[in-house]
Amino acid sequence: MPLPELHAPLLVGLVLVVLFVAFVREWVKPDVAVMVAVGVLLVAGMLNTKEVLGVFGNSAPITIACLFIISAALSRTGCVDQLGEWLAAAAGAGERRLLLALIAACLLVSPFINNTPVVMVMIPAVIAVAARQGLAPSRLLIPLSYATILGGLITMVGTSTNILVDGVAREQGLAPFSMFEISLPAILMALVGSAFMLVFAPRLLPVRETLSQQFGAGERWFMTELFVPEGSHLAGRTLREARLSNGIIQVLNLVRGDIELADPAPDTRLEVGDRVVVHSRSDAMMALRSSDGVGLQAPAGAEAHDIETLRRRDLVMVEAIVGQTSRYILRPIRDLDLLARYGIHLVAVHRRDASFAQIGEDFQLLGGDVLLVEGTPAQIQRFCDNGDLFAITEGRQMTSRRHKAPVALATIVGVMLLAALNVMPIEGLALIGAAIVIATGCITSDEAYKSIEWPILVLIFGMLAISIAMRNSGLDQLLAAQLAALGEGMSPWLMLSLVILITSVATEVLSNNAIAVLFTPVVIGLAQQMGVDPRPFVVGVMFAASCSFATPIGYQTNTLVYSAGNYRFADFARLGVPMNILTWLLCSALIPLFWPFQP
Repeated sequence: MPLPELHAPLLVGLVLVVLFVAFVREWVKPDVAVMVAVGVLLVAGMLNTKEVLGVFGNSAPITIACLFIISAALSRTGCVDQLGEWLAAAAGAGERRLLLALIAACLLVSPFINNTPVVMVMIPAVIAVAARQGLAPSRLLIPLSYATILGGLITMVGTSTNILVDGVAREQGLAPFSMFEISLPAILMALVGSAFMLVFAPRLLPVRETLSQQFGAGERWFMTELFVPEGSHLAGRTLREARLSNGIIQVLNLVRGDIELADPAPDTRLEVGDRVVVHSRSDAMMALRSSDGVGLQAPAGAEAHDIETLRRRDLVMVEAIVGQTSRYILRPIRDLDLLARYGIHLVAVHRRDASFAQIGEDFQLLGGDVLLVEGTPAQIQRFCDNGDLFAITEGRQMTSRRHKAPVALATIVGVMLLAALNVMPIEGLALIGAAIVIATGCITSDEAYKSIEWPILVLIFGMLAISIAMRNSGLDQLLAAQLAALGEGMSPWLMLSLVILITSVATEVLSNNAIAVLFTPVVIGLAQQMGVDPRPFVVGVMFAASCSFATPIGYQTNTLVYSAGNYRFADFARLGVPMNILTWLLCSALIPLFWPFQP
């Protein structure tokens, strides 16, 4: 092939390589990286403006957005919370019985509700039940994620990946998938995968302390605001001399007129009128109050105390996950002003394989971080609600609208049944369903907007544009030809197995939705070059792009439990690699039985 003809696909391929490196190295957020790539392709002439704007007419992202809203309505009305209550009732005694109840709950619900809210609501329930039975949550949270992944395969709305692959396949000329077309093989995979987890999860998963266990959340702490009155013997003395900064009692804040000092130094001198916020255990403050030296006790014969208590707040420690769309992401801690705005104290942060107790003012939060925060339940709820965090050790923070639950349930059931009967395409039904749950008050309009994972949608729109550039440049056909050459002489069955394996491996290190968008047109071209029906290859991409078990970054629910369970990266490989191999073999065996290569 002449060089000029290779120029376009090589250019698009180079953009893709750089984009994938940006994903893996996390130079910027994935949605930002994708939009930069689209901009480069526009400048290079591989895309035009009309084509980029055209991706907003794709039905898949709109359907996904509407299902996010319906799933959030099910959560806000208490439908998903009921899972936790059912789990607590059905758990009984014993780790395997609890594991069975957990997997069953996830398999029953995740085919109909987006995986992410199911996992987010189930995490606090699993942690609470594990604590009652004396189990480490790390023994259960990975199976929670894996079970929702398997359950999400069962219907077309169980995961955004299914909807997305269907949308891309339609644009390539394939007939749309019906609601339950993929259900039977997916159910078989879910049952086999669940049995595997029941046998091997207790043997392979580690015991890990949660963040609150690491930092002593079981101790009774409180926060007190103290005042230095007129005539106090402490005026002019340092915090250290006043025994207010001794390692046991910590001064969080000192307010002097219009000046506010966060974490003042121990040699800071007190003045009359100072207000000091201290953090301590009850016994430490009581010991100081009853001591003979300088402290809270008034001098003999004096009426006034050296320092007066203005407010005391009994505290709880709560772990909260930073959501992928949180307004706190990439903001330094100083900007959050946690003590002044919310009255809470940030104790520690867990990220990936490390926990941080010394958190500087320049520390920037990332999606998936777990914060150990301390304050009153009301203060922590306000903090979480304002910043799109989710408390994982104190249960659901928002007040559920349980009287609206029948409306939310009827909506999702109606969407599923009408889609299965082909009354209307799923995108139209999802749009009507989202309108119903908002109009009936199952979820407010503000909550609906917040429930949509906008970075995921931007990522999808960007990848759809890049897939058009692949088609325009001929890169998709070139990759299909290379793949066909690699498997020359292979039967369609073996080629399908190779496609599933490549998709599964790629999903472990990149976004599952990005892989789904890019691989679907390639495998359709591959099937056409081989002279076989593309449908089994499309299903192979659909299943393999969701079956991400070996790493915590391939699928959103894995990332959530990774942080919540205080796992290490390698913990996922213990159970996840065998799960990947098992689902690869099952997909390779089952798909050709339901979708023959020769229609």
